[in-house]
Amino acid sequence: MSKKNLTDKNGEVRELTRADFRRAKPLRDVLPELAALYKRSRGRPAGRTKEVINLSLDIDLVKAMRRTGRGWQTRANALLREGMKLPSAKKKARG
Repeated sequence: MSKKNLTDKNGEVRELTRADFRRAKPLRDVLPELAALYKRSRGRPAGRTKEVINLSLDIDLVKAMRRTGRGWQTRANALLREGMKLPSAKKKARG
């Protein structure tokens, strides 16, 4: 069985055949270090410190918060903490 190049002289990828797919190897076998970067689990992250709730607020309040731009929910959370005289939540480093 002869192997055809996957690209032509212009670098265009040709249509793959059934034989191409039969010869294909899983990424984890070819480049395990790259495959490890794509390992993800489903669901919410472990150790989550926030709870998703339904909360009814005045329309003008929500509009004003949204106008502050991206991250408005985090700022709303901080304002609620301040109003309840709770200490600021510590941010965990992502990595």
